[in-house]
Amino acid sequence: MRPRPENGKTDSGGEEAATLALMALGWTLGDGARADRLLALTGLDADALRAGIGNPAILSAVLAFLADHEPDLIACAAAIDATPAALIAAQERLSR
Repeated sequence: MRPRPENGKTDSGGEEAATLALMALGWTLGDGARADRLLALTGLDADALRAGIGNPAILSAVLAFLADHEPDLIACAAAIDATPAALIAAQERLSR
């Protein structure tokens, strides 16, 4: 379930982008084969992933991984109550 800003206020976008990326990471790691593919394709290992959990570059890499495989991007977006476009926008924001 995607977080909603309280009182109708929107955040700066950075926090929401990071939240979406963390939710996407959780979804990705929920499947062993997908998690292994994430680590293999990003060059990360489990320790680097844990250490970089708050790093925008790491979070951006997770979203880029999903963006590179459209079926996963669509499935993840549906699972976390987001849109594929929102995940792409979050990736772009985190990569700045």
